[in-house]
Amino acid sequence: MMNLVGAVVNNFQNIPRVIPQPFYLSTQRRRFSTFYPQQHPQVAPPKTLPPHPVASIDQTHGMVHSPMYRAGDYETLRVERDAELDGLLTITLNRPAKLNALTIALHDELQDLCAGLETDPTVRVVVLTGAGRAFSAGADLSDRRPLPPVNDLDRQARTHLGGRTCEMLDRLPQVTIGAANGLAIGGGVVLLTCCDLRLAAASAWFSIPEVELDLPLTWQALPRLMRELGPARTREVAMLCERFTSAEAAAWGLVNYVHPDAEFPMAVHTMAARLLSMDPLSLSSTKRACAALANAMVPKEVSWSDAEMMLLAHRQQALRRDG
Repeated sequence: MMNLVGAVVNNFQNIPRVIPQPFYLSTQRRRFSTFYPQQHPQVAPPKTLPPHPVASIDQTHGMVHSPMYRAGDYETLRVERDAELDGLLTITLNRPAKLNALTIALHDELQDLCAGLETDPTVRVVVLTGAGRAFSAGADLSDRRPLPPVNDLDRQARTHLGGRTCEMLDRLPQVTIGAANGLAIGGGVVLLTCCDLRLAAASAWFSIPEVELDLPLTWQALPRLMRELGPARTREVAMLCERFTSAEAAAWGLVNYVHPDAEFPMAVHTMAARLLSMDPLSLSSTKRACAALANAMVPKEVSWSDAEMMLLAHRQQALRRDG
């Protein structure tokens, strides 16, 4: 009897033990063994990282252009790394002849740029400004894509183009400075509200004329304005559609500081330098905390129907036009 028990025990001990693995580990190993059959199934294959792009200095503009953000890559934007401040990137809306009006192409390019910046740790501060005498005259309402929309979902997506630009600018991990070098109208004001800090030249002025144009104020503008200006002032600027000065914008909380026009570029540069002197992780964490607290005050999700409201407004305009 004892010999039989001993034989069973010995056979049991000789059975190879299989230790169950978590599902995600086994899946990962199967994936690697499929694509790398010569590798040991428990060891991920080494990854060869591409060399870090080497920036080059443009002597003409005194800026540094990295291979990822070359000014020539965009038709409606000028994108420049600062030659003196490592980590500073300046985005210039570059349609000065049209007062930097926001076209479909400009939105597409700005969204493409924001997508790249979202995962670029070498840029810590982003300045958004305009070329010429304007920051931006707002949306170019006459601009259309060449092909008609395929259905109502496509129409909805097209009306939300500016809203997506604002969302991407709003969630950039870098600290953003909105530099209103001149007039900012409608969508131009909304782009500024997406920035963490805002400066204005003394000659700059602002206007939100959407209601006067029979359009709702969308792009999640109302939650942002409510947080910055408060309910009463937001109703005033959004409903009366009257222009206001940079001094009034500072008094109401839309911009942090106003500087004389001749001193404005240096003031923007000085603020960026101050931010870049801070500990990167502490600054980034503070930005994220401020964003979360601001959204808790007036959640941007309350404007979930912005695209539908704009689509309805366009249809109403078409009905009035067609009689």
